[in-house]
Order: sequence, then structure tokens, then C-alpha cells
Amino acid sequence: MKHKNFGGLPDQYSKIENSKVVIVPVPYDGTSTWIKGADKGPDAIIEASHNMELYDIVADKEAYKVGIHTADPIKERRSPERVAKEVEARVTQLLKKKKFPVILGGEHSVSIGAFRAFAEFYKGADFTILQFDAHADLRQEYEGSRYNHACVMARAAELAPILQVGVRSMSFEERADVAPERVFYADYILDSNNTTWMYDLLNKTGKNVYITIDLDVFDPSIMPATGTPEPGGMLWYTMLDILSKINQKTNIVGFDVVELSPVKYNKAPNFMAAKLIYQLLTYKFSSTLK
Repeated sequence: MKHKNFGGLPDQYSKIENSKVVIVPVPYDGTSTWIKGADKGPDAIIEASHNMELYDIVADKEAYKVGIHTADPIKERRSPERVAKEVEARVTQLLKKKKFPVILGGEHSVSIGAFRAFAEFYKGADFTILQFDAHADLRQEYEGSRYNHACVMARAAELAPILQVGVRSMSFEERADVAPERVFYADYILDSNNTTWMYDLLNKTGKNVYITIDLDVFDPSIMPATGTPEPGGMLWYTMLDILSKINQKTNIVGFDVVELSPVKYNKAPNFMAAKLIYQLLTYKFSSTLK
């Protein structure tokens, strides 16, 4: 990896023994079906993160002081099943060491291994997988694989209760697997007359929450660099508002950010993805910082 540490942090704040947070890059793009390039996402995010201000104005905190270690990327490429196995093993190891894992995709199929690790670690606990995504991703199989990026939430639903936010695209066949009371469609949450959806969502989350963020949940006007952009998505402050409220209501145990497919002459989406990660870490760890 060309750009080693998230945030460009010095050793004092990036060595694993000093860090609560561990970034796990997974540069895999084996099952994407339209715009390729998600394997370049982790490096693009880390490069962009070197240009962030590490002080948060609203929180009046510097989240990097909890320590953010950037691990070596997962190099498995042979199949999404093998990638899932490697991610599961890496995340399980981090959870046992009481680290807070953040997975950087790569395409969305890399999340499957993380789902398995967290579901096993929180087995018997009140645990929810919360998805932000333009797509339902509930296909049981796609292009001959149950581990395709279009199947990721079907695999999640086998492990734990799921909640879906920002959805605005699905196949006809997926309709049968949608739980209407657990999906918050984009047109519903962006309706200016609807002021209750966040409270409804929060009432359905478990005590412990893993968040998976496919960047195509955002409107392509601010996030064009994804493999399958969909019009009509969420904007920046709407996302921050709900992430802040989720953090206040639940115990966020880890998260991933996936599907950045960098655009050569537009680095704004890369920076936005890096900022989103750092903002969520700020919410998570603000109460532990002076």
C-alpha cells in the first residue's frame, strides 16, 4: 500500500499497541458488475485522509488520540468466499484483542466476513447489522455466487437482525425477502414532511450495532465514485445526523465503508469517504477523550 497510515498519523498514534482502532483495508473487486475500481478504494481513502484536519469543530475533540492503526491489507483475491474467510479471521483476532475494527472496501462482498466475525463474537447478545445502501443486496445468488456483492445482506440476514436505510433499487425477486418494517427507503427518509423515521429506526436497533456503509447510499451529486450510482440518495448532514443519534442510542461495535471506485481527476469523493470514517470514529470515541 502506497499510503500507509490512515490520517498520516505518527507512530505515537498509529502503532497497534497504542491504538484502540484498527483499519483493515480489503482491496478486492472480484464480483462488481458495472464500474470496476473498488480495489483501489482503500488506498484512495487513506491517501485522502492525510489531508484532513484531525480536530472536530462540533465535538471539540481529536479522535486520533485514541490511536488508529492501519493494518496490512488483506491480499486474498481468488474468490469472494476466500476473501470472506480471511476477513472473518482478521476481524475475529482484533475483537479478541479488544480492538475496534474498521473495514475498508473494496466491493461490498468484503463485509460478509466481518458480519460473521461480529455475529459470532456477539452471539447471544442484542446485536443488529445496520446497512446504509442504495441497493437492497438481498439476492440469494447472483452470477453463480452466493457471495456476490448483490447478495451481501442476504448473508447478513442469516446471522442477525438487519436494518436497511437509503434503499432505492432492487430486483423484483428481492421483494419477497424484504422485511417492510425493517427497511427505510430513500424517498421516505428524504420526505421533508417525515420527521419520525429516525426515531422509528432507533427503536428497532439492538444494543450492539455493526454498521455497513455502501457509499452509493449518498446521492451521486456528492458521491459519483461508486460502482453502481443511483440518483436520489442521502446528503452529508442527513447521514451525520443519523450516525450521531445511533451512537447516542446504541453501542457501535465496528463498521465498514465500501464501494469507493476512485475517479482519476476528482478526489473529492475519496476525501468524503475518509472524512466519514473519521467523523464516525469521533462520535464513537468522543466520550473517552478529554
